[in-house]
Amino acid sequence: MSVEIEAVKRLKDLTGVGLTDAKKALEESNGDFDKALEAMRKKGLTKAEKRGEREAREGIIGTYNHDNRIGVLVEVNCETDFVARNEMFQSLVKDISMHIAAMDPLYLSQETIPESEKKRVLQEFTDSAKAQDSKKSDEIINKMIEGQIKKYFSEKCLLDQAFVKNPDQSVADLIKEHAARLGENIVVRRFHRIALGEK
Repeated sequence: MSVEIEAVKRLKDLTGVGLTDAKKALEESNGDFDKALEAMRKKGLTKAEKRGEREAREGIIGTYNHDNRIGVLVEVNCETDFVARNEMFQSLVKDISMHIAAMDPLYLSQETIPESEKKRVLQEFTDSAKAQDSKKSDEIINKMIEGQIKKYFSEKCLLDQAFVKNPDQSVADLIKEHAARLGENIVVRRFHRIALGEK
């Protein structure tokens, strides 16, 4: 089937793929733009995950100041200075900085949570679950605790949090999407958030 060139160009711009790939995706989805976009995003995210193995040492340190009351510094790395100067990359860093200001994550990822904190939270949820559900089996209680801990830490880890501008997408997925469109590995290295009057 023939597809409109405008739709092909739009798909190319949104996903960062070539014109030929965009046209092919539209043909495979019988001209359904949303289906083609979803298919291309999945392909792009797969490529972005492979790119995640490449080293990212360029990038920028983003800053955000909210009403002179909350300040954020975040280091976001990419592979080349060319991408670091790209408007899309800089916009991503700004969005991540604003997200950190709004959502106040404590950790970058699950891997950066101290073992002592994991043990403390496990003990807290275990004590609470056993006090509330003493009639349930240990297996059910353990599954409940596991789910509660996962949810608790996903709300505290930057990469697991729902992105403040689009709650249907995690911050990690937002980064992968940009990595797919820019063609480079993108990594949030570290961040620091300070709020007026907080210790």
